[in-house]
Amino acid sequence: MKQQNLAILVTCLAVGLFACSQAELVSVSECDKVVAHAQTILKENAPSKADMLKQCKAATDEARGCVLASDKPMKLLKCDF
Repeated sequence: MKQQNLAILVTCLAVGLFACSQAELVSVSECDKVVAHAQTILKENAPSKADMLKQCKAATDEARGCVLASDKPMKLLKCDF
């Protein structure tokens, strides 16, 4: 019984961690919002808005979602943006 409960707990934790690591998909039409958020995080280290918009438009929906889900520069660096 304990092994079964442990297996269920481990499965639930794994599913929960996987679900949390997946960013919401964000369309290219929201690039202004994505860039503004990235600039807020990066502050004076942010590239120009024009460069960031270019990157945003070339990025995937998942990468844009990753940027919006980031709250620190190191998390932002993990995005394929």
